[in-house]
Amino acid sequence: FVRFYNEVFKFIIARGPAEIRKYYDRVSANREFHCLKLFREKGLRGMYDYWEHIRVEENCEMVNHLEDDCYWFEFSGCPSLGKVVDNDAEPCPEYCNHCPGWILPIMTKTGYYAVYNLISRTEPRCEMYVYREVAKARAKKDELVARFGADVILDNIKELSK
Repeated sequence: FVRFYNEVFKFIIARGPAEIRKYYDRVSANREFHCLKLFREKGLRGMYDYWEHIRVEENCEMVNHLEDDCYWFEFSGCPSLGKVVDNDAEPCPEYCNHCPGWILPIMTKTGYYAVYNLISRTEPRCEMYVYREVAKARAKKDELVARFGADVILDNIKELSK
């Protein structure tokens, strides 16, 4: 399935940026059924609970963190990209965007600021930080851009700040 998913991304991206955005919007709308209410009602604790369930269910190499003003996870072994790489598939350059592609719109709808660090588009690693306060999200984004470069950092700060 994952190799097929990788090829689907290549196909959609070849059709243009508007098409991939439409795809992410559809996936995000579908994922809302699983987590939007939880995030709205339980906030950062709900995010922790959701991704803890994902960690166990998908046997992910990840760690969840929860503080009063921030939730974040660290994937040290993304099962999705890991399978693409293990199957000798050439990863679609935008493959890793599929997670922030659906997550960031949900975070915007819940009023939380999210900063997603892909780390690399060829290594199965990533991390995401979610804040209640825009200043903390901006500071984290600046820190990550300085360490990893702007091309692997995605966020919803502008969308939520409108």
